[in-house]
Amino acid sequence: MKFRVSCHIEYEVTSPATLLFNIRPRITSSQKVLDESLVFTPEHATELIITEPDHNRFDRIVVRDVQQLQVDYQATVEVQHQVLNPDMLRKTAPHKLDQRELPYLLASRYCQSDRLGRFAWKKFGNISGVYEQVLKITEWIHENVEYLPGTTTSATSAYDTPTECAGVCRDFAHLGIALCRALTIPARYFTGYAWNLNPPDFHACFEAYIGGHWVLFDPTRLASPNGLVNIGAGRDAADVAVCTIFGMARTLNQSVDCQVLDPSFKGLTIEELKDTAISLDTPPNAEA
Repeated sequence: MKFRVSCHIEYEVTSPATLLFNIRPRITSSQKVLDESLVFTPEHATELIITEPDHNRFDRIVVRDVQQLQVDYQATVEVQHQVLNPDMLRKTAPHKLDQRELPYLLASRYCQSDRLGRFAWKKFGNISGVYEQVLKITEWIHENVEYLPGTTTSATSAYDTPTECAGVCRDFAHLGIALCRALTIPARYFTGYAWNLNPPDFHACFEAYIGGHWVLFDPTRLASPNGLVNIGAGRDAADVAVCTIFGMARTLNQSVDCQVLDPSFKGLTIEELKDTAISLDTPPNAEA
C-alpha cells in the first residue's frame, strides 16, 4: 500500500540552537520510502543520522542566529502491513529476548512500569493469551481515559494518566507501554503519519513484542493500524520527538497530512482487530 505523507512546521528560533528532527519515515523490510523531499527555509545544511538498531532517521541542523524557520517534508511511502493470526502469537520469555527487544521491557522516563506492576497484574494478569491481554489493556485505556487535548503537559507520564483520566495520544501510548512492560511484555512507543486522523496531526500509539513481531495497538482508536506510516520507534516519546531542541525555539504553526494512494483502501474496524493483528516490523530470526 502506498501513502503520500507531508508536514509543514514553522518555528521561531530566539537563540543559536541545534534542532534534531524526526519526521522522515523509517526504512525497514516492511516500509520503503520511494521518494522524499526535505526543505528548510531559510536553507540550512542538514546531517542525516540513522540510529541502530531501530533505524530511526533524524535530521540535525544548526541555526546560528535569530530567525523564523520553516520545515517542509513530503514523501511517497510503500508499506506492507503484515496481517497476523492472534491465536498464533505467543509470549516471549524475558530470558529469550535479545539486545534489540530487552530494553523495551525496562521502565523508562515516561513509562514507569515498575510503579504500575501491582495494578497491571491485578487488572490484567489473569487474562489468557498475550494478544488478548494487550487488547484488554487498550480497551481499558480507551474506556477509562478521556481523549482531551490540553489536559496534559510534556511532563505527564504513564503513572499520572490513570489518576488524571485524561490525555492525548502520547499519554494513551505511554500507559499502554507501561502496563505491558509490567506484565513482562516488551513494548515500545510508535510515532507516525496516520490516514484519516481527525484533526490531522502526528500520531502516537504503541507496539507490543509478541510472537516475534512488533504488533500495533492504538488505545485512542483514532487511527486504523493498517493506515499508519511509521516515523520512529523508541522507549517513549523522549526518544522520537518530532523535534528535539538544544537552545531556544518555539513552534508557531504545524500541519500534517497522510493520504492513501489506493482508492480501494479500507481501514480495519475495531471488531476486525479482535481477530486480526497488524505488524509493521518483524525482526530477523522472528519466532514462527
